[in-house]
Amino acid sequence: MATFQKQVTYASINEKLKRRGLILRGGFTQEDQTTLLIGPNEPSFWDYFRNSPEYKDTLPNPMDRWSKRVIGAIASDLNSKAVYPSDGPPYAPFYTWAVLSEKAFVSPLKLLVHEDVGLMISYRGALVLDQSLKLPVSSDKSPCEACSKPCISACPADAFSIAAYDTDACKSFLCSNSGQDTCLQKGCSVRLSCPLSHKNNRHADQTKFHMKAFLKL
Repeated sequence: MATFQKQVTYASINEKLKRRGLILRGGFTQEDQTTLLIGPNEPSFWDYFRNSPEYKDTLPNPMDRWSKRVIGAIASDLNSKAVYPSDGPPYAPFYTWAVLSEKAFVSPLKLLVHEDVGLMISYRGALVLDQSLKLPVSSDKSPCEACSKPCISACPADAFSIAAYDTDACKSFLCSNSGQDTCLQKGCSVRLSCPLSHKNNRHADQTKFHMKAFLKL
């Protein structure tokens, strides 16, 4: 017997996600297939996650496991496919998908910048549906065009340039006294320098969680 995908809307999926601390951050349609990008819904996301069994069980990769459980359940309910940025190699092309959504753009430092949350954009997963959904109107103009671009000179470690990102320099700075007092505790200075980033309202403990995960502490 053939299976039929539930008729859903962008808004109805978004409501399902918001009830779990997540939110849609755009999407795109190709060949009657819609890919929807999912990010944390700040600041409520952290409360959902820190009260989860994954956060409390002290096992590795708690946020990735939480994302797969929560997004996977929604994908199953919608008869759709869930995709995660942590799965690979090969890794799903989330950077390319974000640009295709026309909600995120390539910043001067090649980081993604989102029209709503700036350089603080992140994705916990995606839903791929075998149907064309009506999507919100997208922008064709990057927020960087009208910005003074403070991100270019914001890195205290000089780890970012228009040409490249020096991971070793970044990690060395984070391990220094100055780095621990700034970026490690408060978050990446470059990402926070974006005027749109302040709309994200990320919980301070979540910032520390991500920075420690980056350093594998």
